[in-house]
Amino acid sequence: MSYFVYNGRSSEEFGLRIESKNIFSAPEFDAEFTSIPGRSGDLIVSNNCFKNVEVTYTVFLARKTAAELADVLTEIKGWLYTDPDRYHEISDSYDKKHIRYGVISGSLDIEEQLNKVGLFTVTFNCKPFRYSNAGLTNIEILDNGYQVTNPYPFPAKPYFRLDGNGDVTLTIQSGRNNATWQIKDLEQYIECDSELMNFYKETELQNLKDSGDGFPVLH
Repeated sequence: MSYFVYNGRSSEEFGLRIESKNIFSAPEFDAEFTSIPGRSGDLIVSNNCFKNVEVTYTVFLARKTAAELADVLTEIKGWLYTDPDRYHEISDSYDKKHIRYGVISGSLDIEEQLNKVGLFTVTFNCKPFRYSNAGLTNIEILDNGYQVTNPYPFPAKPYFRLDGNGDVTLTIQSGRNNATWQIKDLEQYIECDSELMNFYKETELQNLKDSGDGFPVLH
């Protein structure tokens, strides 16, 4: 049976039968087109990011009595609307190699939809990219010359932890996009999350120890 997993729980727990999955648009690049008098062709003003996408599951819920249906609907709403102020991991049986990060979107009028068509939809507002399960697995690099390959056509914004002490020079060689960062007075280790745009150590920000242009990217 097809299923999706959201915030650590599977739709299978509630007996939801997945009829279909829809992604209504590819990620839209966040840019504006500005016309300049006397110049042919608009000027592209880019914010260098992609907008969120909506992912919708159409599901069917079968119960023998109205009372049983009411009970499980209450459980489903409690599940989907737990922590609606943050992204949660979403995976499904349609694509077992990737996950998304999303949050429930809009109201969920399950009873009304069921009465009309016997189906209802669950829509998530998701970050624009899928995340490879293989790419989410930590690897330990102990030797010089180790290569990490990004197999996709989009730049990857990695998380890494750098262990050591003292002043450190970090160089990322990624095609023609080489970049260097100087880290001062490293004590034991420092962490970097390029997607969150922070250098830190546990809960303490370490951005003042770093000097460099932006954050590491694997092109």
